[in-house]
Amino acid sequence: MRPATVVALALLVLAPSAGARGAPPRPEAPAAPAAEVNTRGGIVTLQIPAPEALLLREGTFTMGSSPSEVAHAQSLCALEPMGRECPEQVFADEYPPHEVYLSDVWIDRTEVTVARYRRCVAAGHCLEPPYASGAARFDRPELPVVMVTWNDAAAFCAWTGGRLPTEAEWERAARGTRGRRYPWGNLWNGSIVNHGKLSWDELDPTDGFLELAPVSSFPDGRTPDGFADMAGNVEEWVADYYAPRYQEGSVMNPRGPTQGEERVLRGGGYVHGRPFLRAASRQHDLPSMRRPWRGFRCARDA
Repeated sequence: MRPATVVALALLVLAPSAGARGAPPRPEAPAAPAAEVNTRGGIVTLQIPAPEALLLREGTFTMGSSPSEVAHAQSLCALEPMGRECPEQVFADEYPPHEVYLSDVWIDRTEVTVARYRRCVAAGHCLEPPYASGAARFDRPELPVVMVTWNDAAAFCAWTGGRLPTEAEWERAARGTRGRRYPWGNLWNGSIVNHGKLSWDELDPTDGFLELAPVSSFPDGRTPDGFADMAGNVEEWVADYYAPRYQEGSVMNPRGPTQGEERVLRGGGYVHGRPFLRAASRQHDLPSMRRPWRGFRCARDA
């Protein structure tokens, strides 16, 4: 059988049925990934793509920052173009460090893309992002979806059979169980993350992107577990209401305050400098606010 025939047969087998195209997607985490077909020199190679979600096994980790880690974060500000140390209160909401136990949870490997989000819009379950109002450059399928509110993000995750990750789940995915400073390790590396700078002009093209990058553009910046873009590119909505201080003592599967005005954001975006791309760094905003450097990823109970 000729190589071209083998390729055609492989593609026919792997193609989705026409009847399934309009149906809402089933929860993606437990599903086995489909194979991809590549051809080189007449040889057909089947490759398994990275899964849509990764399973974080139950366990305990330390969430938050110690005084010495906050002092280090302050000193990082002096390395930015502004060239001065940040006051302690900028990072004081990372106090106190505390032990957290989490149950098994699936978390998306990447930030939700425009392509995935548009499936929800087409199904009538999600609102169209306001790209037509001067943000058309962000309307590309491979980019993380941005200009979404907290409610938009929560609606999409619910439509896929999931939810937004809790703040504790997000931090565990970014830091691991050994408390990494950044998702990839303890040392800053501006070439493996889509970052900004602490400056009057926050945009920084030295990482190869002035604004958004396609999801997973920095494989060396992934966590050891395989999560992409946990720092930079877009800051991410999480489920919790914001509180300026964590509760004391050990906790199990924390969900944050039961009410509040603002929601938590994690990870920093393409406008943020190194102090705010640390895995313990916290941001917060009104859930109705939209930003071009703000997106999300989803989680699912195991």
